Amino acid sequence: MSQENALHGRWAVATFFFVNGFMVGSWAPQIPLLVARFSLTETVLGLLILIFGLGAVVAMPMCGWLISRHGSRAVTRVSGVLCACSLLAVALAPGMPTLIAALVAFGGLLGGMDVSMNSNAVVVERRLQRAIMSSSHGFWSLGGFVGAGVGGVLAEQWGHLAHAGAVTVVALVLVFVAMPKLIVERKPAATGSGGLSGFPRSPLIYLTGIVALFSMAPEGAVLDWAALYLRQEMGAGLATASLAFTAFSGAMALMRFLGDGVRNRLGAVTTMRVSGIIAAVGMLGAGLAPSPAAAILAFALAGLGIANMVPIAFSAAGNQPGISSAAGMSVATTIGYSGMLAAPSVVGFVAERTGFTPIFIGFAVLLGVVLLMSNLVRPADDIAEQPAPSASASG
Repeated sequence: MSQENALHGRWAVATFFFVNGFMVGSWAPQIPLLVARFSLTETVLGLLILIFGLGAVVAMPMCGWLISRHGSRAVTRVSGVLCACSLLAVALAPGMPTLIAALVAFGGLLGGMDVSMNSNAVVVERRLQRAIMSSSHGFWSLGGFVGAGVGGVLAEQWGHLAHAGAVTVVALVLVFVAMPKLIVERKPAATGSGGLSGFPRSPLIYLTGIVALFSMAPEGAVLDWAALYLRQEMGAGLATASLAFTAFSGAMALMRFLGDGVRNRLGAVTTMRVSGIIAAVGMLGAGLAPSPAAAILAFALAGLGIANMVPIAFSAAGNQPGISSAAGMSVATTIGYSGMLAAPSVVGFVAERTGFTPIFIGFAVLLGVVLLMSNLVRPADDIAEQPAPSASASG
């Protein structure tokens, strides 16, 4: 494959990252409206978010197995089309049973698309022989920034259904434009363990997944609860409340576009440590903020710190020695997204009894633990050492 085609594939997979983030960001302003539509308490909403997360956690290893048989491009294309339509299904749900089914599908498609596009990004990294993971996640954050920022205004003015319909149209257009340019592996990726599950035996990949989990759990808390925190505990309006995730995602996008250069200069381990300190300070500030404006600024600082932590963990997972990128990415994303998509359900249960302040302080402590585990991401520096031909075969 020519360098030009590899560059086209790089921008194609970036578009899928943007669409996935756009769908997640568009979900954020729908949450307060969902609470109003179904008169949900924090505990019930937390359980629904848990169901949403379980859909993703179940889908991720399944998609890792599908990638091993059909390649990351095929799975990315199918999951991208279906994911683009999934928020509309949530908005159309007339009752609790259909809402639960729609949330399971929405979470599963977001998770499956995430595994496949990250696996495809590793293929592109190896074809280009340079890091693109942080900037790819930058497009995810940019999508979240646009989805949450524009979505807060549109949802407030148009209502939940028209907003979801507009999101679906935009996402489908972007997916169909990018689909033809995605890189295809020369052969489907081997799982590296031979069984249906495709689970690697090395304990290092599971510890790397825990690093991803501890980095992503605060991100999930900001996505699912920051708007409600500002609205219920600080009296902010819907548009202002949605700015919490907007500022978080915008700061993440900015830093992620700079992240590949920062990582090349400092190395993965040092970048992870510096990022963890910044993220912990931001989450602590959000929990102690005296006003919505201060909380929004603190969430932005947390976004700057968390920005490169997840891409570095994923790149380390995709470049583990002796493990195919599909198998490594499947494990890391499954463990990591269990933090982003499932752990915030616990927040709802706790917040109903304690408020959000101790929760965000607790996440600051969790980010501190990542500092102690930062040596585990050293394989993220080994992209240039991977030979391109074998990498393209392993996906």
